Amino acid sequence: MKNLIKTAVLGLVLIMNSAVFAQDKMANNVDNSSIALEGYSPVSYLDLELAQQGNKAYKSEYNKVVYYFTSSEQKATFDNNPEKYLPQYGGFCAFGCYAGAKFRIDPNKFLVEDGKYYLYLNNVELDAKQLWLAENNHTKLKSVADKNWKKLSKTHN
Repeated sequence: MKNLIKTAVLGLVLIMNSAVFAQDKMANNVDNSSIALEGYSPVSYLDLELAQQGNKAYKSEYNKVVYYFTSSEQKATFDNNPEKYLPQYGGFCAFGCYAGAKFRIDPNKFLVEDGKYYLYLNNVELDAKQLWLAENNHTKLKSVADKNWKKLSKTHN
């Protein structure tokens, strides 16, 4: 009986911990290791306007999310002002947020505008970046996506 109770308590603790962990991850597009941007460097997106795969030797954790960088200089830049380098909409597809849904992204599909970067879904059926650009009203798109993100950031992936 003692072992059964210990097992039940352990199971409950694990469930509670996973619920807290899931809550932390709701607003961030991360993998199971809490790595953001599929390992691409947030500094490269914003400062260089390039999609560059980071290196696990240069990583930082911010708000329980891990970011990779291409160099120690990039890591230091991020560490000095992490809020500046966070992806819009938690790294989910900007067009998806406009449409009211969380879509995974292709890390090579992004736009930099007004000191922020936006990521997009791209697969054989849909190029969300092209849909965003075709709309030709970025102010409206961002306004709707921002409004939707307030709700989406509180929901599970």
